[in-house]
Amino acid sequence: MELFLTANLAPIMFGALVIFLLSGFPVAFSLAANGLFFGLVGIKLGLLNIELLQALPNRIFGIMANDTLLAIPFFTFMGLVLERSGMAEDLLDTIGQLFGPIRGGVAYAVIFVGALLAATTGVVAASVISMGLISLPVMLRYGYDKRLASGVIAASGTLAQIIPPSLVLIVMADQLGRSVGDMYKAAFVPGLMLTALYAGFVLLVSIFWPKMVPALPLEARNLRQPNGDSGVRSLLALLVGAVGASYAFARYYGAAHPTLAADELGIFSAGVGIIGSFLFALLNRHLKLGLLSRMAERVVFVMIPPLALIFLVLGTIFVGLATPTEGGGMGAMGAIILAMLNGRLSWSLTRQAMHSTTRLACFVIFILIGSTVFSLVFRGVNGDLWVEHLLSSLPGGSTGFLIVVNLMFFLLAFFLDFFELAFILVPLVGPVADKLGIDLIWFGVLLGVNMQTSFMHPPFGFALFYLRSVASKEVKTSDIYWGAIPFVLIQVIMVGLIITFPRLVSVEKKVDMHEQLELKIDTPSSDESAPPAEPKQDDEAPQLNFSTDSDKK
Repeated sequence: MELFLTANLAPIMFGALVIFLLSGFPVAFSLAANGLFFGLVGIKLGLLNIELLQALPNRIFGIMANDTLLAIPFFTFMGLVLERSGMAEDLLDTIGQLFGPIRGGVAYAVIFVGALLAATTGVVAASVISMGLISLPVMLRYGYDKRLASGVIAASGTLAQIIPPSLVLIVMADQLGRSVGDMYKAAFVPGLMLTALYAGFVLLVSIFWPKMVPALPLEARNLRQPNGDSGVRSLLALLVGAVGASYAFARYYGAAHPTLAADELGIFSAGVGIIGSFLFALLNRHLKLGLLSRMAERVVFVMIPPLALIFLVLGTIFVGLATPTEGGGMGAMGAIILAMLNGRLSWSLTRQAMHSTTRLACFVIFILIGSTVFSLVFRGVNGDLWVEHLLSSLPGGSTGFLIVVNLMFFLLAFFLDFFELAFILVPLVGPVADKLGIDLIWFGVLLGVNMQTSFMHPPFGFALFYLRSVASKEVKTSDIYWGAIPFVLIQVIMVGLIITFPRLVSVEKKVDMHEQLELKIDTPSSDESAPPAEPKQDDEAPQLNFSTDSDKK
């Protein structure tokens, strides 16, 4: 028995952890207790030295000193303040009026606002609860299918998991040892593509089953002009002007700074267009020029503040002016300022946001401490080598590895949330991916899209629970579950697209800094006709000629 335990302690330890987790025991305590118990077993069997456990205090202090993890409470606080300041309500009402005349317009508005909230809050609970309270009653009132309405709201809320500033990307970057800023840049395009796929699904439904997604009736559109006009032409003219200003700035500024990166130039140019539109709308209102319709003014004054916050946070991170932690701090301050400008900042709002932020931050840190105890002992009994041999020997090489790992994450997402998956499994599979030559930034984004399904899986998806808590009794739990399934399939399709087309994830190519050296040793010619070489003295060193590739002409 002792020999069996000695030879198989790593798989036994991993199996015991799975049993603990499935039993419903708290994750942080399951990880820590499992690690300490098997650490004592390993010491008893002679596999570990007791000095190994002395590294635990240093590891815990290392977690406490990790500046990257500070971004989590900052972004959480920012999202909760924005959610309670009424920004989501204003956005949904305005964008719903804009898209209302077309079939599925409110569903499009929910998807668009979900992406916008994801880029400002990064918190799934805030997005799902806000849209569930505001848009679900509207969609049901005007005849939307219950399943589709529920699925659109839950899926749009989970966009906060992949669109920066996502909390899961912060954790993923920390666990994989990569830059949060690089992870944000790489996840931007997949997040927008996933948003487009959601909208494409609504478009298909509106074509083949139009009764499921009716347009808003005329009496529900309250942003029309006095003459009955929608005012969209004025908005389009303003949009064309903003795009023209951005393009002109990009041409001029790009020519003056040819070494500027394309993404930085795009951020500066978009900022010029957005600020110009806002200033023009302000002049139009205060000078009463009458150049903009009610719809155009409402869209500008409702959408520009969150867009400005996005550029303040993500723009400074992308151009290198701020770290993710500093960007999160500016975002939290910006959220307080927006709430103050809307007249909704109060001590009650601040206290609730701080309370929820503290709970989430403590939840993350305790899981991280537990996973640190587990990983220390697991590596001590060569568990990392066991996982590496198990995954690297799969048929199909890196493709087989990616398929198996994604299936494993997808299945475990039925029972675990993304924090638990990130802290338990990512440290085990990350080194294997690195040895197989897989870029860890690309790998982290892929797993982030996959773990997004953990919020949508019936019956344990947290987004479904959030929606159930605010949905009326008219919407059954089975409606929410069935409505989530098509969007889970869309997320799986997105995982397949990233694997099939890796360039969808923009990963910067790193320059190989290893200098190629060519060693040349001149030896005497073996030609017998050559005169004999003079004998060397014993203390004379041989002559060696070194040259590099750069010396060749």
